Amino acid sequence: MAAKKLYAGAKLRDMRQRLTLTQKDFASKLGVSLPYLNQMENNNRPLSSSVVLALAQEFGFDITELSSGDSERLVSDMREALADPVFADTAPPQSDIRFTASNAPTMARAFLELHRAYRQTQERLASLDEALGRDDARLQPSPWEEVRDFFHYCDNYIDAVDRAAEIFTKGRTGPQSVISKAENTLRAQGVKIIYGDQIPMRHFDAETNTLHLSNRANPETNSFQLLLQYALLNQEKLLEATLDFARFQSPQARAIAKIGLANYFAGAAMMPYEEFLTAANAERHDLERLATLFGASIEQVAHRLSTLQRPGRKGIPFFFVRVDQAGTITKRHSATRLQFARFGGACPLWNVHRAFETPGQFLRQLAETPDGVRYISLARDITKSGGSYHAPVRRFAIALGCEVKHADALIYADTLELNKPEAFEPIGISCRICERRTCHQRSVPPLERQLIVDNNTRGILPYEVK
Repeated sequence: MAAKKLYAGAKLRDMRQRLTLTQKDFASKLGVSLPYLNQMENNNRPLSSSVVLALAQEFGFDITELSSGDSERLVSDMREALADPVFADTAPPQSDIRFTASNAPTMARAFLELHRAYRQTQERLASLDEALGRDDARLQPSPWEEVRDFFHYCDNYIDAVDRAAEIFTKGRTGPQSVISKAENTLRAQGVKIIYGDQIPMRHFDAETNTLHLSNRANPETNSFQLLLQYALLNQEKLLEATLDFARFQSPQARAIAKIGLANYFAGAAMMPYEEFLTAANAERHDLERLATLFGASIEQVAHRLSTLQRPGRKGIPFFFVRVDQAGTITKRHSATRLQFARFGGACPLWNVHRAFETPGQFLRQLAETPDGVRYISLARDITKSGGSYHAPVRRFAIALGCEVKHADALIYADTLELNKPEAFEPIGISCRICERRTCHQRSVPPLERQLIVDNNTRGILPYEVK
């Protein structure tokens, strides 16, 4: 089989600009002509093997970065935005979307920002009575969405924070040693740590320099919250520098992102990158074994596995998602070609929704998306007790998965019939951008298909997708 040609013009151009090199100088260092470089930067030619080798040898560039990144995310996000009814008569073909994402990613992001602003304007107009007379009724991105997109396009991996957490855990002899180090450091700084029966899982009183943690929370949660507070108090400069780089548009987004970065530090400290990656490979990504080894919860382990994207030392590209019982996505990330809907819920044919029906069990699913890519997906329900009979119980389901080509590295793939096409269930991303013609769970028609409506015939759907 012929090797797939590598088109990475935007990344090649971005790298040259970061190095502040002219095309002429860059071409000289790569050993190619100026016209050839220009054609590669504009995706008129694929990157040759000699250019890829020169990038690695001359600039120390991680060549795996050439085939990963924003392109698939941008394609998925643009397709979803273009599924908006406002584009019903003008939506471009898939080829144009991919061309824009590959050749003009900045333009693609600008389009997504514009569409997001449009949606927010529509939502504001829909509740005009609430918006009228308010001083803050100006157009700006949702802080939550802005932060979500920041982590989304960072590949859910924040290198500086990850490495800082790994340095903090140097000399680690087990899960408790990291927690003890954080506790001892905080106490040496004059912080009083009190475990009480209060309802908030964590409360830091700056006036009395007291950290309150709840006895009602499980040990994994308390470990995480302790490390989170350590990050807020001892990694302030690092967190603020990262936030400056992100350039959030509102103080609320910056505040949410700061908690997100502290969360990231806590997870990375509980599960240090190199040690965790080594253990994950050795245990064949057995979530329960990894949870025991690192004193973490199943959800914490699954989330951490989705962040192992360090250049030059990447783990398996996983997708990770958490949904509530209504199907709303509350956490999402994908280092795979599968990208989640930005708005609305996940495909109802996905096993993550069935996890609520089988509490405490892992569900395995072989699935195939409309683009023909096959995945193995693992789902399980997650129950978060409030710590008392009258306290509310929160229920979620999580899914972790990867392309089936990595199945040998997953213990959950054992005994599955990976070579049988009929074993793979058809799933999609969002009904509006899913091109399947015969899906029995379709809620709305697909964007790029014509419909046939026959008043004399009623099938599973009230229309036929052409």
